[in-house]
Amino acid sequence: MTSVYALAALWVGLALLATLLSIWLRIATAMSEIVVGTVAQLLIGAAFGTGLFGATVLGTDQGWLTFLSSIGAVMLTFLAGVELDPEALRKNGKEAFGIGLIGFFAPFLGCAAVARWWLGWSADASWLTGIALSTTSVAVVYAVMLELGLNRTQYGKGILAACFINDLATVLALGMMFAPFTWKTLIFVLVSIVSFAVLPWITPRFFRRFGNRPSELETKFLLLMLFGLGALALWAGSEPVLPAYVVGMILAGTVGKDHALVRRLRTLTLGFLTPFYFIRAGSFVSVPALASGFGIFLALLGAKMLAKFAGVYPMTQAFRSPRREAMYTTLLMSTGLTFGSISALYGFNHQIIDQAQYSYIIAAVIGSAVIPTLIANAFFLPHHLLPRDEADAAVAEGAAE
Repeated sequence: MTSVYALAALWVGLALLATLLSIWLRIATAMSEIVVGTVAQLLIGAAFGTGLFGATVLGTDQGWLTFLSSIGAVMLTFLAGVELDPEALRKNGKEAFGIGLIGFFAPFLGCAAVARWWLGWSADASWLTGIALSTTSVAVVYAVMLELGLNRTQYGKGILAACFINDLATVLALGMMFAPFTWKTLIFVLVSIVSFAVLPWITPRFFRRFGNRPSELETKFLLLMLFGLGALALWAGSEPVLPAYVVGMILAGTVGKDHALVRRLRTLTLGFLTPFYFIRAGSFVSVPALASGFGIFLALLGAKMLAKFAGVYPMTQAFRSPRREAMYTTLLMSTGLTFGSISALYGFNHQIIDQAQYSYIIAAVIGSAVIPTLIANAFFLPHHLLPRDEADAAVAEGAAE
């Protein structure tokens, strides 16, 4: 247990460092955690090599770290779904569907074309690349929305709704093009449908009868649902984050209105779980491999950002979005992480892409999680849409400069 505690202390120390850097640099904590993970695996690995604690110094292959990272992604995705106001989705449905669908198709086709005709990759590898780089990171966007308070605004809820549509299209494309539909998939779909139908009815009644106690029954109930559906998804060859988003969305009317419960779930998720997810994601970037194939990385990252811009920005203008908000929406829709890395790992595990291609795609995915967000918050943040407390803080920071 000594090595486990030591490794846990190292990761929590990195999370604390990332939080301090985010405060100092005024960037989203998720971004600083990704960067810290990348730099940590480079510097600590170079200093100590392998062998300590079993595998690498950071221990990214440790089972308990992998589990905490996965749960961090599941919980963050669930909370993003909780913030997805069904009324806002109905009210801005056309805009959310328009931006979400073009946010998928433009990079899907554009990145696949670059991989096929510029990089000379195989047809399957190119389509897989298009899928991996078509995503918008719900985890990153929600973390940014939450930190700025935009998740409470109609604008922020609209972006989250578009993210949902974008990633739903990505999941469907991966399933239809590469994932075989088996009897396990059928069971997963049927059980999920039944669960989605029952949960909105049973959850509020269960909470009213047994909730509001120090034992935190509500949290245990939600974790049971997420773990159970997550296990079923993995058994069927899918991913646990997929049902988590839908569960969050259908419980928005119950869990989303219980602000005390949401606050406690955020404390658990952002304070403990998500640092493992973001730092681990950053640690997968091999800086030496990236340096040797930097042109390929730039080609993939540039293809994604240009395709997103070419698709999303005109769509925002079609809905008469002001320029600053349109640019901010476009840049946030250009992010990628969770589903992008899931798609790339699926392709690597099923020998659709090789290790070098996987490294380039993962680097581009993680680069898209950092670069567009930094640009968006630095130059296009819509200060007039921020809740009053966040807006006042931003004005004060500008005056101090």
